Amino acid sequence: MIIEAKQKKGGLFRSDDGGASWRKITNDPRIETSWYMGEIFVDPKNPDLVYVPLQNFYRSTDGGKSFTAIKGAPGGDDYHTMWIDPMNPQRMILGTDQGATLSVNGGETWSPWYNQPTGEFYRVATDHRFPYWVYGPQQDSGTAAIASRGNNGQITVRDWFPVGPGESGYTVPDPLDPDVVYNAGPAGSVVRLSKTTGQVRDISPAPIPEGSKYRFNWTIPMVFSPQDPHLLYLGTQFLMKTSNAGTSWDEVSPDLTRIRAEEKDTKKRRGTILTIAPSAVKEGVIWVGTDDGNIQITKDAGKTWKNVTPAAVTEWSTVSIVEASHFDAGTAYAAVNRNSLDDLKPHIFRIRDYGENWQEIVSGIAGKDFARAVREDPVRRGLLYAGTETGAYVSFDDGDHWQSLRLNMPVASIDDLAIEQDDLVAATYGRSFWILDDVTPLRQVNARMASDGEHLFRPRTAIRVRRDENQDTPLPSEVPTGKNPPDGAIIDYYLPPSFSGEVQADIRDEAGNLVHSYSSAPLPKEEDELPFVAEYWIAHPQPLSKTPGMHRFVWNLRYTDPPAVHVQSPYNYPIAAIVGATPLPPEGPLALPGEYEVQLKAGKQTLQQPLEVKQDPRVHAARNELESALDLQLKISAVLGKNYEAYQQVKQLRARLSELMKRPKEDPVAAAATALYKKVALLEGEATPILETPKGMSLMTVNDSLTALMALVDGADFAPSEESFVAFRRVCQGWKEKLGAWQDLKNKEVEALNVVLAKNNLAPLSSMAAVAADLACGN
Repeated sequence: MIIEAKQKKGGLFRSDDGGASWRKITNDPRIETSWYMGEIFVDPKNPDLVYVPLQNFYRSTDGGKSFTAIKGAPGGDDYHTMWIDPMNPQRMILGTDQGATLSVNGGETWSPWYNQPTGEFYRVATDHRFPYWVYGPQQDSGTAAIASRGNNGQITVRDWFPVGPGESGYTVPDPLDPDVVYNAGPAGSVVRLSKTTGQVRDISPAPIPEGSKYRFNWTIPMVFSPQDPHLLYLGTQFLMKTSNAGTSWDEVSPDLTRIRAEEKDTKKRRGTILTIAPSAVKEGVIWVGTDDGNIQITKDAGKTWKNVTPAAVTEWSTVSIVEASHFDAGTAYAAVNRNSLDDLKPHIFRIRDYGENWQEIVSGIAGKDFARAVREDPVRRGLLYAGTETGAYVSFDDGDHWQSLRLNMPVASIDDLAIEQDDLVAATYGRSFWILDDVTPLRQVNARMASDGEHLFRPRTAIRVRRDENQDTPLPSEVPTGKNPPDGAIIDYYLPPSFSGEVQADIRDEAGNLVHSYSSAPLPKEEDELPFVAEYWIAHPQPLSKTPGMHRFVWNLRYTDPPAVHVQSPYNYPIAAIVGATPLPPEGPLALPGEYEVQLKAGKQTLQQPLEVKQDPRVHAARNELESALDLQLKISAVLGKNYEAYQQVKQLRARLSELMKRPKEDPVAAAATALYKKVALLEGEATPILETPKGMSLMTVNDSLTALMALVDGADFAPSEESFVAFRRVCQGWKEKLGAWQDLKNKEVEALNVVLAKNNLAPLSSMAAVAADLACGN
């Protein structure tokens, strides 16, 4: 038996008689200074093999007399616990702030923890670019900035980087330059980082603790003024401000924390500011919350202050978040947690008169689910979001009533929330960042909806982005990734409990032309039944939901996919592949930026909502360039459609001829069918193997060439090259010639065979409609 004593004169002690007597076995100071970690683990089959997880991971092979650090990085990884397989001690698991790491060889090598979304984030901030970036400090893993959308169809390690040395304080981007990030960390660390150079400049008001009068929380708050993007506030026991990027700081308040009798000496005081909320409605109104249970307000930018702490917020209550209203300067919300006082109840307060009369607003939140964050929606007044120890909540009536908004999020502590570009972003302590895409339906929900029947929500503006810009080998499925937001227009609709019937959604342009249509009807069976690639890559279209309740689907901002022939090949699917989201080409062209209408036909109801599509703000193509690309792609689509129609006729004829060819060779029917089959096969052609040149014009050549050209023209927001137009005209003219040959074959050769069939008392070949070659190939 081995125990660890944590006093100054403690150490590691061992008993070999069940605890009757003890002896100290090491004076190693690394093991004595255990802080809040330091459990001892002994190999179940070797009592002299001892492990101690601390900031680093230590192992002893001599019963605890001496230790070696076998894992851990400078700065400390913080190893909290471990498990050793009792049957095979070579197998072990370490639990750390970063996640879990496994060894199967007694600790010689370990698995990475980067394959787990287990970041412990204290706060979250966003910038305002597109796509926006999410920032936050995470326990013992440093800061993180990550794109809310990756260019390669998913969010990967390529879309992430650290933005400073801190692990616990606020991390906020400069509103004037998102490539500059301010970060706060333990012991008063405050830095300014340039993402361009990677250089980090210390700007703390207390560069070293010695001799400083300032006290800092573990989670140092920072926030920019909503009115002045040069003005940055920071919390110590005072509210601090800088207007020169941290070169100098000014105090704009007295000590705003509580003063206890035993702390009259300022050197003994412990309280600090934990949250700062300047009003976006009225400049100079600033709310401040402290970790020892104070809420204070200034209406004149710090000249005078008033303590407005609710009576229910007692000493050492943690005012974790104060949220200034986006609509009224005198309204604010406060999330207060008292779990350190053995009070696990949620506490959220609302004030509407600058702090005179607070109301606690927690109805609907679970009784022991203490609150950590509250935020107000910046668009809909009275729409609130809360983060608690186990999940997210939403209120539609300014906090009077709450309901769960956890949805598919795992049970996790939500320490902060942010609303950016109609998304709700959550910082969880243990499950990393989560984003709820598009909260505009929550802004439109009202009490009448339950009785009004079917409802189509007005979609938010859709940004015209491509699914995946990667043109190289995709990342394999075992590489950990985050999901991109939906590519296209998110459309939400509601069907009442009494609904039954089919649902159809049509997307129409300003002129009323149908662009795309979706239906609840079962989709036809996909042609490519045995793909060469693993099934997990493939995106399978889904019909619209027609069951009662809330539903969401995404218009990918494309016209309907043109029909095309798919011959089994390793190269049917594009190399720009995403696990679970790789479509079978060709895809329809992207719609132009502009105004559209969504029409939802639900049973006997027809509902309409406008939809605006905007260009990706990173793209600077002229309108006429996009129109030129769309025009060419629509022409390609039209030819592909007609070519597919002719191909299906050829396929039908070839199948009938194959049956006739089974007759005896000397049979005149078999001979005539064989002769015609050869001509049909030549007209049909074969798929061209990859990296080879087509051997001649055929229906398959047209199919493959135009499918490839469609993808090339669709590759970027530019006008097609001149060579693209030349290539289309060449293939289009060749297609018209082959279509004419097909028509001649039907009119002459097929009819000639029908004469032979009639003489042999056999049913004639089915007649086939003419495929109109009425498409312009261009000049």
